[in-house]
Amino acid sequence: MALTPSSMIPLGSPCPPFALTDVVSNRVVRTADFAGKPLLVAFICNHCPFVVHIQAELARLGVDYQSRGVAMVGICSNDPVSYPQDGPGPMAVMAKSQGWTFPYLHDGNQSVAQAFNAACTPDFFLFDALHRLVYRGQLDASRPKTQDPVTGKDLRAALDAILRGESPSADQRPSLGCNIKWADAMSR
Repeated sequence: MALTPSSMIPLGSPCPPFALTDVVSNRVVRTADFAGKPLLVAFICNHCPFVVHIQAELARLGVDYQSRGVAMVGICSNDPVSYPQDGPGPMAVMAKSQGWTFPYLHDGNQSVAQAFNAACTPDFFLFDALHRLVYRGQLDASRPKTQDPVTGKDLRAALDAILRGESPSADQRPSLGCNIKWADAMSR
């Protein structure tokens, strides 16, 4: 498995606007739908072993933090032509089978991933209630084939900080995962 780190864009960056279709409900979800709420954006996909490793924790994050007023979305930006398992149909099956309570959005033209400067799956971006970036980086130190348990420690600490009205620690480590599978015309 090749490791691609997240880009670690500057803290304070505004949340790029998006309008994407949720593969489960078939409704369009927009950034504006979450005005006044902290927003967690997770770039994920179906087949990446790094995402498969944390699927259950993604479900727990949705349950634990949506009930506390944090909005959460998952976005799959992989090229569905080259990676059909990351297309809308399989995405809906995965979201349902994992019990994800957050919208799982399809970024078919990959423009949202480009706007976020997303680099890998998983790649996490946490915005405060004003939609300014306060955390970007890893879920925790666990990776496939390691002994570290999946706890969500790093991301949960950032979420808890913003819910207390505090800034998350500036000591943030990049996420590591598979690179986003860009369509040929968008190869980076």
